[in-house]
Amino acid sequence: MSKESGVLIIGGGIAGIQAALDVADQGVKAYLVEKTPSVGGHMAMLDKTFPTLDCSACILTPKMVDAGRHPNVELLTYSEVREVKRNGEGFQVKILKKPRYVDMSKCTGCGVCARYCPIEVADDFNAGIGVRKAIYVPFPQAVPLKYTIDEEHCIKCELCKRVCESIGAEAVNLDQVPVDVNLNVGAIIIATGYKPFDVRRKKAYGYGKYSNVLTALELERLLSAAGPTAGHIFRLSDGSIPKRVAFVQCVGSRDLHHSYPYCSRVCCMYAIKDSILLKEHIHDVDVTIFYMDIRTYGKGFEELYQRAEEEFGVHFKRGRVARIYEIPETHNLIVRAEDTETGEIIEEDFDMVILSVGLAPPDGITELSKILEIPLDEYGFIREADIKTNTISTKVQGVFVAGTALSPKDVPDSVSEASAAAMKAVTFLRRRK
Repeated sequence: MSKESGVLIIGGGIAGIQAALDVADQGVKAYLVEKTPSVGGHMAMLDKTFPTLDCSACILTPKMVDAGRHPNVELLTYSEVREVKRNGEGFQVKILKKPRYVDMSKCTGCGVCARYCPIEVADDFNAGIGVRKAIYVPFPQAVPLKYTIDEEHCIKCELCKRVCESIGAEAVNLDQVPVDVNLNVGAIIIATGYKPFDVRRKKAYGYGKYSNVLTALELERLLSAAGPTAGHIFRLSDGSIPKRVAFVQCVGSRDLHHSYPYCSRVCCMYAIKDSILLKEHIHDVDVTIFYMDIRTYGKGFEELYQRAEEEFGVHFKRGRVARIYEIPETHNLIVRAEDTETGEIIEEDFDMVILSVGLAPPDGITELSKILEIPLDEYGFIREADIKTNTISTKVQGVFVAGTALSPKDVPDSVSEASAAAMKAVTFLRRRK
């Protein structure tokens, strides 16, 4: 099937959603393509946002709902861009719509099918903590709120189909096949986001080996009232409440040997934010942040840093952590680091260690860059047209970029870039006409 001309937005995180809404508000059709079953991206996984500590879902969910209801926005979830060809000044786009094995026009999102599904797998949305069923919605506020069968883990027992039929919905359709959607669009916005740095590359920190070494994204899910532990913080090794917690900064960033040399920009601030949230959850917890440099460049950022130190008593120690190892009897963790202000080597005992993981280019960005014939920079992010004066445009006329697809950045900057990219795309369309 084919659709009329408009703007294609690739990626359904906060940047993609904002770009789609701004394009649509200008009276232009916006096609929002997201490879997972729901829009929302990484922001949907966060508990609070810095520097105001506002509820992340309270900001994001209304935008998700607006995108799902806007008459000028068409959501193409569980879909991927496969081919892009020039068509005059526009583009012919082929999108693969993957089978959900659930009829979206019949599914009411009631969840009865998942209740009876016998298969449990690690829950990606909860950063691998907790489980979900083989038929699932990623999270309760998903848009669209329609179930999807995970083909990789489904055992074809058809129990979900029989249960769905028993309540009269008959939404499960195991005969669905992939469908090609063909679009003619006048402009494209890339908002593919990021992926967290693979912490297993830093073997000295023991992630994956020691159960009480977590990433900051895993901590976010533990902090969330909608997370796998309903907001209760405890050690995964024994269920005890941690009394001493350490944050290790620049994991995957500013490292010439084992990761990326650039600063990921958000890590200092989300560690400060999470340290405050930990203090609010566990009033007597002792929190230490091991850092190279604290970078609080944004509006209200320095004030939150001072508040963490002065009001909540968070300790800041300047030094690079060399190694983390576990005491087998207690599952406590020893953090070995150099205090760069005194020059001494220190070893401290903690109940839990949180790794502040940097932002890496997203999966599939290399393939997408080849499809769009857009160069990547030396780190694997989309290369802008001009780093000084035109960071929203790419080297290809009519293709724009926003958010962390371009470089690491926080939510406010991603939203601002998305709005700028939307206006650039609409202006490009109207100037062409």
